[in-house]
Amino acid sequence: MTIPNVLSIAGVDPSGGAGIAADLKTFAALGAYGMAAVTAVTVQNTQGVRGFRLMEPAFVADQIDAVFEDIRVDAVKIGMVGSAAIADVIAAALRRHGARHVVVDPVMVAKGGDALLTADAVAAIRERLVPLAEVITPNLPEAAVLLDAAEPVDLAGMRAMARALLRLGPASVVLKGGHLDGPDSSDVYYDADTLDVLMAPRIATKNTHGTGCTLSSAIAALLPRHSRRDAVRLAKDYVTGAIRGADRVDVGSGHGPLNHGYAKGAQLQCRDSWHANQ
Repeated sequence: MTIPNVLSIAGVDPSGGAGIAADLKTFAALGAYGMAAVTAVTVQNTQGVRGFRLMEPAFVADQIDAVFEDIRVDAVKIGMVGSAAIADVIAAALRRHGARHVVVDPVMVAKGGDALLTADAVAAIRERLVPLAEVITPNLPEAAVLLDAAEPVDLAGMRAMARALLRLGPASVVLKGGHLDGPDSSDVYYDADTLDVLMAPRIATKNTHGTGCTLSSAIAALLPRHSRRDAVRLAKDYVTGAIRGADRVDVGSGHGPLNHGYAKGAQLQCRDSWHANQ
């Protein structure tokens, strides 16, 4: 019996709520074996980001090569890239190794509004990484930057933006609508053939640190075992549960993390689905 191996290429959050820490917790909760290549180390906690240091691009490439040369990689999640040079070496490495099920979360700012990339990185993410993706998962501010456009203010605007994002080259788009007002948190899924609105009740909690990282890593963990639409739907269900259970986590005095381990039965369910498809 095997489980999928999923590689996170992202930054380190020492408080454990976002970045690689959140990715590895999500992979484990959903029955995948997690691996990580570090692009940056941040200085942050639940109250905000104080700074970050980027890895040397060649060192990032070496980490990715080391994993692919020895281990079957069933999916890849890309989070914080940090610079154009790092985006370039990631794209080259993934092409070199024929990476499958690539999920790109175009991380640009932290929960508190702190920038997490250099000024030259946006074009590289848009031109090098987004076209490699099976799924991209921008929130509304990130999508607006990628498209150099205004943020949508309603679902109609989100649908139009999802179509524009797909023209950048990914196989599908999950446009996260958490920045909109209203009683529901609505995301738009679009893959040229299908446009779905995925809705979940908005949960009153301050513990939302790492929500975007968790969604993208959940999609990556689920893609090897499910259709793309089902992986996205199940990932949103998982994140909703992790937010609902977040008030049981007592970490920090700011935006606390999700409760990644809330679903004890998730691992068994996903493991059985993976085994059935072998």
